[in-house]
Order: sequence, then C-alpha cells, then structure tokens
Amino acid sequence: MTPRVLAALAVADFRERVRRPSYAVVLLAAVGLGYLAAPAAGAHWTIVNAGDHRGVYNSAYVGAVTALAGALWLSAAGFYVVRTAIARDERTGVGQLLAATPLRTPAYLVGKFLSNLLVLGSMAAALAGTALVMQLARGESRALHPVDLVLPFLLFTLPVLALTATAAVLVETIPVLRTGFGNVVWFFVALTGMVAGQSAGAPLGGLGVHVFAASLRDEFAAHGVGVTEVAIGLMYADDPPRAVGFASVDFTAAFAGQRLVAVLLAVAVAAVPALWFGRFDPARSAAPAAPVAPTVTATAPLVSYQMMSKAERRRGRGLLTGETRILAGGISRWWWLGVAALVVAGAAAPTRASGPLLIAAWIWPVLVWSRLGTQAAEAGVEGLLGAYPSPVRRALAQWLAGVALTALVGAGAGVRLATAGELAGWLAGVAFIPALALALGVVSRTHRLFQAVYPPLWYAVLNDVRGLDYMGALPGGPPPVAVAGAAALLVTAALATVAARHARR
Repeated sequence: MTPRVLAALAVADFRERVRRPSYAVVLLAAVGLGYLAAPAAGAHWTIVNAGDHRGVYNSAYVGAVTALAGALWLSAAGFYVVRTAIARDERTGVGQLLAATPLRTPAYLVGKFLSNLLVLGSMAAALAGTALVMQLARGESRALHPVDLVLPFLLFTLPVLALTATAAVLVETIPVLRTGFGNVVWFFVALTGMVAGQSAGAPLGGLGVHVFAASLRDEFAAHGVGVTEVAIGLMYADDPPRAVGFASVDFTAAFAGQRLVAVLLAVAVAAVPALWFGRFDPARSAAPAAPVAPTVTATAPLVSYQMMSKAERRRGRGLLTGETRILAGGISRWWWLGVAALVVAGAAAPTRASGPLLIAAWIWPVLVWSRLGTQAAEAGVEGLLGAYPSPVRRALAQWLAGVALTALVGAGAGVRLATAGELAGWLAGVAFIPALALALGVVSRTHRLFQAVYPPLWYAVLNDVRGLDYMGALPGGPPPVAVAGAAALLVTAALATVAARHARR
C-alpha cells in the first residue's frame, strides 16, 4: 500500500472522529490546561514547582511549560478519545469491508495509529495556540519567537502522544484489555508514566522534564537564584512565585535523537498486533475487536424486562428488579467472590482500618457502575426502550440499582463505621457514586467517560486529598450533607436529560 493511500485512510478516520462530542470536551480541556500553565502573576497555583520562582512568561518558558503539561495530561485523557477506532470499524461493518480489500493488516493498524496521532496532535496544536494567547495576555513579554514556542511541543509532547496512540491500538487488539478493564488499566499505566517519566534516567528521554529542569537551573543560576528540584504538576504555592529571566530550553542533538527513536518505535509497535489480530476476517480465528458495550448482549435489557411478570411491571419494585438484573447481568462468579472477600474483610477488620478497606472496596465495581445510563444506547435498544411510558422512572430505578450494588460492596466497612457512629459519610458515598455514574452515562451514552473520570477521583482519596473525599473514608473531609447534595444534583441532571430526550422523540 502506498503512503498516499495510508495517509488518506488516516485522514478520513480523523475527520470522522473529530465530529464527536468527546473530542470537543477534551479539546476544551486542553485550552483550559493552557490557561493553567501560565497563571496570573498573583496566583498561588503553578504547573512547575521550582521553589519560589518561575520563568518570565515569554515564548520559551510558556511554550516549554505548556508542552510538558500537554505531555503529562493529554496522553492520559486523550487515550479515552482515540481508543475505540477499531471497535467502531467492527460495529459499523467498515472493518468487514476492509477485510475484503487488498489492505494488509499491518497497514490497517498503522493507519489507525496515524489517525490516533492526528487526533491527539490536533489537541496539542490547540494547546500551542493557547500558549501563544496566554503569553500575550499575561503581558510580561510580547516578543514572539515561534521556534521557541513550537519546538517544545515537537520534542516534549509529540513523542509521548505517539506512544499513547500506539497504546490505544494495543489495547484494542489484546483480548484481555479490549473491555472496560483496559480503560482502568490505562489510568494506572499513565499515572506510572507521569511519575517515572520525570526521571532523568527514563527511557528515550521520558517526558523531557530533566532537559527543561537543567535549562531552568542554568538560567536561574545566572540570575543568582538556586533551584534544587523541579517537578511538573498542578500544585499550590503558599506565596506566588516570582518571575526570573528565562531565555530558552537547551535541546541537545542527543535528546532530539531519543525523541525521534520514540516516534519510530511507536510506529513499529503499532504494527506488532498484526501477528495475532485477524482484522475482521472470518477465516482467521484471532479475536476481533470487541464491541463497545461491556459484557452485555444487544438483547439483555429487553430480556430483563420480558422476565418481569405483568404484576411486577405494575409495581415499582418490578422495575427496580429489572434494572438490577440488567446492571448485574453477565458478571462472573469470580467477581462476586471478590465482593464477598471485601465484605468479610471490612466487617472483620478493626474500625481504624475501615477507611482504607472502604477505599479498596469502592474501586472494585468501577466497570459495573459504568453501565449505568449507557447499556440501552450501547446495546442498540435505546429506540425500543424509548417506548417505555416513564423513562424518568426507569432512570431513577437504574440509580437505585446502583445504590444497592454500592451498599453491598461497601457493606463490610459500613458495618464498622456504623458501630463507630460514622455512617453518614458512608451513606452519602453510597448515593454519590451511582449518581455520578448515571449522570456521566446518560450525558455521554458511553461507559468510557465514567471509567476515565472515576479512577482519578478515587486515586485522589487514596492519596489523602480530603477535599475530594466522597466516601467518608478520611477524617476532615467534606460534610456528608454536601456529598449527598452533590448526589442529588447529579441524579436531577440525569433525570432532566432523560426527560428532555424523551420529549424530543
């Protein structure tokens, strides 16, 4: 296949994908990230922790800081936007058509890689444009140097996004990762990369933080300012950092070579799944891409409703029973064995351990929670279920089914908290988690959004960020009434969205 044909396939796929709402959301988030990278002079937050100082907001500093922030966060969030390219081809039948053409599997996979990279690269381009605007808006230096502004995006951001594009191809072609489990795994992989990639010894230059840090130390030393440590991440500073002159990042030929190797390696690895990926060819038994819906068949919602008797349908509990069957459908006995172990451990442990055990318990059902509000759309029966006379009641029953599941998984720790008189926070968490899942599911109609949002929120609680404690697991967290109020707002938003969609039918 000629490069021209390969490029045409990638561009066509890219054009289709940028029309989706998820792309617009991440693109707007990239613009917000550019704003955070260059905060106002009196702001207390910072993207670069270099003690009490920062670089003056010129093209070199704003470009470098924004590019590093993009490498750090666009790779984590952008993955969830690009990871369904192969599954969509199977679902729409395009993959089966391509299987009948002379297109070879390695070329198909590289085309998907290029499409992924175009999507992620367009987000980086929006981030670079935001960096330019922020430099001018802050007004510390109005001299524009395009090379100093753009080069960090080419050497810091682009190689990391290339590896992310390859990771999306791998996740879609490795059987165990094709479901929502791959989304959760990616969060921890990206988190590890964020930490390890800032090391000077990271393979292929990591995120490039050490190169920026070395230049920052040299520049600051020339102004009599000593810097002992440089870290990238959104952090709070007790005092606003003071501006110090910064000329440019010293990019060496060796570092540029490492980044080129990273991009070439990403291209090569993207073609590796051709060894086992069947590319929708029924003559090959290698596993094709999995459909988007997580472990649910297209008729599961209908079957669950059909299982209810007429008497049950006339009673509210029949609807709740049906939604509970839908939510729990297809879950393996091993998963339930894990729930039993969490409940027993929570009930048997001392009260002081109830918080950590509750945190452990309330990550276990993340893939099940993500079904709330999404199964009808992903299973292709939303139109049929739209004839149900009260969709708002059905959505409310979905939330109640999620509440029941959440309470069950956290029951062991809940018992201990109840004996200590600290049950209010637990009850608020029981209401909040399925409310968040339902709201995100109803709005996005895909399980991926919750799978992308919830693990970072859970991880923040794990790391003792008390202001985000929605579980009641940490002392000094938000009052339970605030968490319950947030849950009520989320449920209300979900029900209003369902009612508005039903009214338009």
